[in-house]
Amino acid sequence: MRSKKFLQMQNKNIILGIDPGYGRVGIAIIEKTNKCERLIHSECFETDVKLPHFKRLLLIGEKIKEIIKYYKPWCVAVETLLWSKNKKTALQVAEARGVILFEVARANIVLREFNPNQIKLAITGYGKSDKKQVINMVEKLVKIIPKKRHDDEYDAIATALTCAAISLSTDIP
Repeated sequence: MRSKKFLQMQNKNIILGIDPGYGRVGIAIIEKTNKCERLIHSECFETDVKLPHFKRLLLIGEKIKEIIKYYKPWCVAVETLLWSKNKKTALQVAEARGVILFEVARANIVLREFNPNQIKLAITGYGKSDKKQVINMVEKLVKIIPKKRHDDEYDAIATALTCAAISLSTDIP
C-alpha cells in the first residue's frame, strides 16, 4: 500500500513508457492533460556491448531509477516480451525487463503491461500494424521535435500513449 506522502510526491498526469531491451531501452515520458497527451522526454538508452552482462543490467536499472526519481510518474507502462527465435536474445531481454520491473516495484509505482498487439491496436486501430504505421501515428498523436530516433524510442512513446488511452482515466489514485 502506498503512503499518502508518496502519493503526494507523484505527478498523477505523468506516465513513463518503456520498451525493454538489453542493448537498447526505449524510454518516454508523457503528460496526460484534459485535451491531449504531451511528450515531455524520450530517449533510447544504450548499454555498451563491451561491458559484462551484469554491468549492463545494472546500468539499465540505474537509468530507470534515475528517470523515475526525476519525473515522478504515477504509472509506468511496459511492453511485454514478444517471443524471439533467438533464445539468447530473448533471455537477455527478459532479464533486462526483470530489472526494469524491479525498479518500478521498488519505487512503489502503478505498473501497466501491454503486449505489442494491444499497443498497435491502441495507436493505429489495427493490431498487426507495421513499424512505419505505428511511427506515423505516434507523430500525429504527439508533437515530436524532429530528430533521429530508434524504433525503441517510438515504441516507448506508443506504450505510454496506450496506457494513457486505456487505463489512466480509471486508475488515478
